[in-house]
Amino acid sequence: MDDAPASRIEVRELTLAYGGDIVLDALNLPIPSGRITVLAGPNGCGKSTLLRAIRRLHAPRSGHVLLDAEDITTLNGKALGRRIGLLAQSPSAPQDMTVEELVRLGRYPHQAMLQPWSPRDDAAVAAAMAGTGVEALRRRPIGSLSGGQLQRAWIAMVLAQETEVICLDEPVNHLDMAHQLDCLELVARLNREEGRTIVLVLHDLNLAARYADQLVFVHRGKVHRRGAPEELMTSEGIAEVFEVDAAILTDPVHQRPFCIPHRRV
Repeated sequence: MDDAPASRIEVRELTLAYGGDIVLDALNLPIPSGRITVLAGPNGCGKSTLLRAIRRLHAPRSGHVLLDAEDITTLNGKALGRRIGLLAQSPSAPQDMTVEELVRLGRYPHQAMLQPWSPRDDAAVAAAMAGTGVEALRRRPIGSLSGGQLQRAWIAMVLAQETEVICLDEPVNHLDMAHQLDCLELVARLNREEGRTIVLVLHDLNLAARYADQLVFVHRGKVHRRGAPEELMTSEGIAEVFEVDAAILTDPVHQRPFCIPHRRV
């Protein structure tokens, strides 16, 4: 990654813990501007906790997160919310809230006492619902939605926030194959056409390899390796991080590495 662009986010010597249990220990990670970074690793390795720390929802024991060279602790909540959007793994909202009401919550960081709802807010909400295919569901209460429909509504809320950086924690976890592709192609389009910096947590290594510019293996509290998918997706690398023997082929359509796990190490 020597030729990578300047980092939009810099994680420096970040130590994160739950009580006395350290999850990430003095972790360093540059997240390049205008690229898609995918975090991958075993369950419990700290990927989701790292995303929360980037959005300042998990206070570090030590270390810093910099956004455009500025420590995020210097920004107020709404200012940070206008620059970094996060969809956590298990978000919640009142079940009688409609889809449109949920998506409108994404505009909260843009609201102020003397700044009422504007045509720009309407346009952002409409574009987010159109991009995720939930316009027809706009008046449905979220409690009536399927898991996949609900996930798309939550993604629309984050898109309506119109942030420079979008962090998504397992965004395709509840989606069928078609909607997984819809979601990740939407994310890729936001990156490609609008220059958004994207940080994803994905468990599916093949999807990670397909969409990542920078793939990051998190293991035992550290960044085990980071780089292009072609560099990380090796039989040796998969065995070290995931304790699985795997064959690595080349996807004939996208020319990206493709992992076929066949047994535990």
